[in-house]
Amino acid sequence: MDMREITVNTKKMIDDIKTICANYGLGNASSEYKIITEVFLYKFLNDKFIHEAKEINSDYEKLNKDDYEILLMELNPGTARFSKKQTLTYLYNNRNKEDFYRLFDDTLNDLADTNIKIFSVSAGGGQKIRLFESISQYIIQSDKKTPFCRAVIDKLIQFSFEEVFNQKYDFFAQVFEYLVKDYNKDFGKYAEYYTPHTIASIIARIMVPENVKNVTLYDPAAGSGTLLLALAHQIGENKCTLYSQDISQKSNEFLRLNLILNNLVHSLGHVVHDDTLLNPRHLNEKKDGLRQFDYIVCNPPFGVDFSDNRDTLASENYKERFFAGVPKVPPKEKDKMSIYLMFIQHILYSMSEKGKAAIIVPTGFLTAKSGIELNVRQFLVDHNMLRGVISMPSNIFATTGTNVSILFIGKTLSGKRNDKSVVFMDASNLGTKEKIDNKNQKTVLSYEEVEKIIENFSNKKSTDGFSISVSSEEIKQKNYSFGAGQYFEVNSGYIDISVKEFEQKLSNYKNNLVVYFKEGKKLENEILKELENLKYDI
Repeated sequence: MDMREITVNTKKMIDDIKTICANYGLGNASSEYKIITEVFLYKFLNDKFIHEAKEINSDYEKLNKDDYEILLMELNPGTARFSKKQTLTYLYNNRNKEDFYRLFDDTLNDLADTNIKIFSVSAGGGQKIRLFESISQYIIQSDKKTPFCRAVIDKLIQFSFEEVFNQKYDFFAQVFEYLVKDYNKDFGKYAEYYTPHTIASIIARIMVPENVKNVTLYDPAAGSGTLLLALAHQIGENKCTLYSQDISQKSNEFLRLNLILNNLVHSLGHVVHDDTLLNPRHLNEKKDGLRQFDYIVCNPPFGVDFSDNRDTLASENYKERFFAGVPKVPPKEKDKMSIYLMFIQHILYSMSEKGKAAIIVPTGFLTAKSGIELNVRQFLVDHNMLRGVISMPSNIFATTGTNVSILFIGKTLSGKRNDKSVVFMDASNLGTKEKIDNKNQKTVLSYEEVEKIIENFSNKKSTDGFSISVSSEEIKQKNYSFGAGQYFEVNSGYIDISVKEFEQKLSNYKNNLVVYFKEGKKLENEILKELENLKYDI
């Protein structure tokens, strides 16, 4: 079975499970995403366990109890431990039992308990969020619980992922997007707009042009982890540790799944479900301040009602972190409070002495003439932390029409970079519009356009109307504006011609004017004549 066939079968399996949910009244229910992701994760962990167990001993199923325990100890640290009675094969062979749903639920719960140290993520208070829950709980009618679980098992057994584990993990990165595409639209209060992989790739390649190792990565509004994963792949999964926090339970569940599918199990213990602004949970070793990170990426929510916590965040206890100010509560449209400004300040506070950061912001932030926006921009320029800004095309995010830009920030040990020049890029005219449904469209960047963005930014190229490298002093003279267009030279369209050519052009213009005036006079007379006739008719 080749990778194309496995991909087709995988997507069919996902679709079949969604159909089963619909047939049992769970289509579009709040519990549907939990069932889909848990069932897929069970399938993935089962097949990975079998793959690694066979590599240790091809007859692992025939081992006695003691030898089987030894085999479990020899597995990779990031591989789930299955007993013989927890495997998919065992469940399939016992699916005709009357209360099969109990066996399925018990298997999931036992696996969660056995592997809680490896696969759990943390809630704000420190308690562990388990890997699995009973899935039959979502079926109300007791006589339908077993048929439902049986139908799911029948779909999971039809093929194996074992061949995929000999490959790189790019396969599961693609599958993840397909898996959650119907559930990645609303992440609750701090709703994340799904970050396109193109944007994530541009950010990762610009931030990490060289080889690095033993670094920390952080996203304070991680969502499903697109930005973090792209950065980790660019650096190397075994060369970095990921840290994240997000207020949304669904986001954290998707992020956990994403990390497991992408060979980043070692970072699961640093995934936290809590309010980043109010209760940041990643502390330094002394536990007397926030941890600082080498690389920070973030696509924060732009506008959210955080009026309940606004005064707390503006209090003395938070003043050092939110130095530029806290947005006021507007009398109307509280849901549009500029919460992204809080995340920018939190990120600046969380950068290590040599840290780098990339933040997606609404393009309006770049040129706001006062307020917190100006305070933040002034801080970045005055502290020589601004690396550059890329203004992206409209609809690059299919779920929002807000124009976005990417803010790149960098620090060194001294707080100053040797090269103080800043790159401003206007990529808003790039891309091709594609319809994704009757209401929305998205802008897609070609391979060549992506390469152009990365090359021009990384090499600080100045290209007419596209990119320019400027000094901090020039930015200060423009009232700290980050709008690329304000720094481009205005092309006057000057052409060097001789006196004779100039006189000839001038003569042509005069002759044309004479003709235009004659035609204008003629038209005026015709209109007056029509008006006169109209008057007599009346």
